[in-house]
Amino acid sequence: MMHPDTYKIRRALISVSDKSGVVELAQGLRDRDIEIISTGGTAAKLREAGVEVRSISDVTGFPEVMDGRVKTLHPRVHGALLALLDNDQHRAQMDEHGIESIDLLVCNLYPFEQTIQSGAGHADIIENIDIGGPAMVRASAKNYRWTAVVTNVDRYADLLSDLDAHDGAVTEQLRMDLAREAFAHTARYDSLIADYLTRATGISAVERGELSFGGRRQQKLRYGENPHQTAALYGRFTEIHRKLHGKELSYNNIVDMDAAARLILEFDEPAAAIIKHTNPCGTAIGATPAEAYERAFASDTQSPFGGIIAFNRELDIEAAQAVDKIFTEVLLAPSFAPDALELLQKKKNRRLIQLDLNTLRESLGMEFRSVAGGFLVQSTDEELIAESGLRVVTKRAPSDEEMQALMFAWRVAKHVKSNAIVYAAADRVLSVGAGQMSRVDSASVAAAKAERFGLSLRGSAVASDAFFPFPDGLLQTVEAGARAVIQPGGSIRDKEVIAAADEHDVAMVFAGNRHFRH
Repeated sequence: MMHPDTYKIRRALISVSDKSGVVELAQGLRDRDIEIISTGGTAAKLREAGVEVRSISDVTGFPEVMDGRVKTLHPRVHGALLALLDNDQHRAQMDEHGIESIDLLVCNLYPFEQTIQSGAGHADIIENIDIGGPAMVRASAKNYRWTAVVTNVDRYADLLSDLDAHDGAVTEQLRMDLAREAFAHTARYDSLIADYLTRATGISAVERGELSFGGRRQQKLRYGENPHQTAALYGRFTEIHRKLHGKELSYNNIVDMDAAARLILEFDEPAAAIIKHTNPCGTAIGATPAEAYERAFASDTQSPFGGIIAFNRELDIEAAQAVDKIFTEVLLAPSFAPDALELLQKKKNRRLIQLDLNTLRESLGMEFRSVAGGFLVQSTDEELIAESGLRVVTKRAPSDEEMQALMFAWRVAKHVKSNAIVYAAADRVLSVGAGQMSRVDSASVAAAKAERFGLSLRGSAVASDAFFPFPDGLLQTVEAGARAVIQPGGSIRDKEVIAAADEHDVAMVFAGNRHFRH
C-alpha cells in the first residue's frame, strides 16, 4: 500500500504572485523530472527563463476567462489536489474523468496587503482579493498526506532538500508542517480582507459579531518578560520603529517603546519622554529637544538609567550629548542628525530607533488584551478634553499658567498606570505616582520622590486619572504643595472634595472623563 513518505512527487502546479526564487525552484523541480503546470504570469516567467511548462488550460480543457478571475476553479485541478491516492474509489474516478494527480502545489496569493499600502483605490483593492489561490491552498493543505503545499518562498530550499533526501518524495512530517503554514497563510489573508472591509464600512472591532486577525512574525525574541518565557513579535511594529543601531530588542524593550511612542504623540511642541516599565518618569516640552530632555530628566534623575527616551523632533547633537551621559536602553526619534547618530552609535548596546509618527498615528484605533480563555477589545484612549470643555467647580478658577500646567499634567496622566497622580508645571512633569493600590498612596509616593530629587511641588498642578473618592487624596496633594487640580469628577462625595479644595484655596476643574490605564 502506498505511503506518503515514499510516494514520489511527479507533477507540480506553480502559481505565485511573489515570484522571488520561483525560476530557481522550477528549474530544480525539472532537474528532478517533475512535470510543471503553471498559470498566467508565472507560466510566462518560467517559459522566458527556459523552463518547460504545461499551461493550466491544457489540464482543464478550458481557457482562462474573465480577466483571469477563473482559471484554476475546475474539477481537474481540485480533484487532482484533493484525491486520496490510497483510496481505490478515488483512483477509479480519476481514471474515469481524466484527472491526473497534482502532487505539489507552490502558491502564494495576490498582493492584497501591498495593494492597500500602495494607496490604491477601492476597486483595485477588491480586484486583488485572490479566490482561486486560497481555494487551491486549502484543498492541498487538507489533503497534505498526498499533496505537498508550499506558500512560503523561504521553504523552497527545504522542499528541494527533502526531495533529495527521500528519493523524490516529501515526508509526511514536512507535508503536515507545510499544511500548517498554508492554513495560517490563508487565515491571515482572509483577516486582512475582513479588516479592510470593516474599516471601509466603519464598523469597529467592538461591534463585530465575529473577529479575525492575523499577523506575520517579524522576529523571534530571546525571551519574554522573564528568561523562562518564550516570545515573538508579530505585525507591523518594525515598520513604525526602524532600528538603526544596537543589539536585538527584547520583549520588555518593545512594550516600553510602545508606551514612549504613544506618549510623545500627545505633544505638538518639541518634547521628550522618559519611560521606565511603561510609566513616564519624566516628560517635558522645550524650545529644543535638548531643553525638553533636560527638563524631563530633572524630575527623576535615578529612574532614567536603563530606560527608554523618546523625542518628537529630530535628535540633534546637543540632545545627543545630553542623553549620552547616562546608559539608556533605547532612544526613539523621527530622525537623527548625522553627527548625533555618529556619537550615539559609539555605544554598541544602545538601540537607536527611527520612529515613524505618521504610521504610528494611523495604526492606533483598537487595542487587544489577552485573558485566560479569550481576549478583550477596546478602542484606543485618544480622547483628550480641550481646555474649553473643563468645568471649574471651586470658588477660585485656575490662573492661565495653572491651566497650562493642568492640561500638561492631564496629557501625561493618561499614560500612567492607575492609580495615577501627576504633579506638573506648565512645561514639565515634576513627579509621578503610578500603579498604587490607593490614590492617596500614589499622591504620597509622588510627593516623596519630588522631595528626594530636590524638587518643590509648591504651586504645582496635579492630575488624577480618576476621581478622588474621598477628600484625603486631594488633601495629600495640597499638603505636597499643589494649587490646582484636574480630575474627572463623578464621586458621590464630590461636594466634600470640592469643599476641601475651597477650604485650602485650591482651584479644581472637572474633565468629565477618566483615563484609567490598568
